[in-house]
Amino acid sequence: MRKQHDGPRGTVHRFLLDSQVLKGNLLGDPAERIIDVYVPHGSDGRGLPLLVDVVGFTAGGPAHTNWKNFGENLPERLDRLIAAGEMPPVVVALPDCFTKLGGNQYINSAAMGRWDDFLLAECVPFVERKFGCGGAGRRGIFGKSSGGYGSIAHALLHPDFWSAAACHSGDMAFELCYLPEFPRLLRKLAKTDNSIGKWIDAFHAAPKAKDDDIHDLMTLAMCATYDPDPTQPYGVRLPVTMDTCEIIPDRWANFMKWDPCVMVETRGEGLKKLKALYIDCGDVDQYNLVYGARRLHRSLERLGVAHSYQEFPDNHTAVDYRMDVSLPLLAKALAA
Repeated sequence: MRKQHDGPRGTVHRFLLDSQVLKGNLLGDPAERIIDVYVPHGSDGRGLPLLVDVVGFTAGGPAHTNWKNFGENLPERLDRLIAAGEMPPVVVALPDCFTKLGGNQYINSAAMGRWDDFLLAECVPFVERKFGCGGAGRRGIFGKSSGGYGSIAHALLHPDFWSAAACHSGDMAFELCYLPEFPRLLRKLAKTDNSIGKWIDAFHAAPKAKDDDIHDLMTLAMCATYDPDPTQPYGVRLPVTMDTCEIIPDRWANFMKWDPCVMVETRGEGLKKLKALYIDCGDVDQYNLVYGARRLHRSLERLGVAHSYQEFPDNHTAVDYRMDVSLPLLAKALAA
């Protein structure tokens, strides 16, 4: 719900992009994808920086343009920040990257699909052609949770493509945020004779999705993201044994090579190319993500990578208000 009812309002345009890189994905997810694009009041977008919003697990970009109770959706937040002079005008793309496993980490996967390629080769070029925005040195990416992971992973992987990134409460320190989820998952799988495929089928057949089942689906999605096995149902195999929950070293190693706290050691120098890098996390994050954020911050300081790091007194839930800090920082850096 809009905080300022009489301020100037930008426009949200909705497009359908028929992705070529997502066609034939193992999960059978649609290749046709919605992309909502926010353009600020008084502009057609031409010459403005471009920000891309990669959202958290269970959501898609268009969720951030929906009406929201007791708070602002993203276009309303942008309208307020721009009208108040707290940030320069920007175009913001909000692509739908939802999957049958409930979400996305925005990297390429033989199971989940070529989501890295979708963003770089299709989504961003499509928006830039439509609105004459962005371009080299004027692109930024931001997100929270899985979107926060996507933002920092893309910054590490593609510092020549992105020039700014904001990671809110992003997944990192995988042994702290993912491993604790496996014992509960194994108890659930035991009810389907340890069949991952049967459990996922039952999840989708149920009349409603339960919160704890969604968390278990998320764990399976991480397996399909970081260590996919296309020969298995939904491309999922576990990095732990089914009976004793012991780590399977080679499979867990496939997870860990995607941990930002690990990636930074070989790719951190590339972050020096960014015009702005922002990282934050709640100091009582219930998924233990603050400890990974602190590790990443420490590594960035050691490597001499300029960045803004903040901890705030809150947990992982309903922290969109933190974008009041990150979005102006990214927009100002890209507009300079």
